[in-house]
Amino acid sequence: MEMTNDNTTIIGTVSGTILSVVAMFDAGDIIKTVILAAIGAAVSFLVSRFLKWLWEKWRK
Repeated sequence: MEMTNDNTTIIGTVSGTILSVVAMFDAGDIIKTVILAAIGAAVSFLVSRFLKWLWEKWRK
């Protein structure tokens, strides 16, 4: 058996795996994930700003 450096098998396997995983996702799930990520980022930002304000107020 001869070992060759043929990337077509690797590329085909990886792209097939990615496409089969992507096909399992529903558009509703993706939208829900994006919305929840945006809400989580906004809440995290607001809490960090509030804690910074509270820390500065407490230090004075």
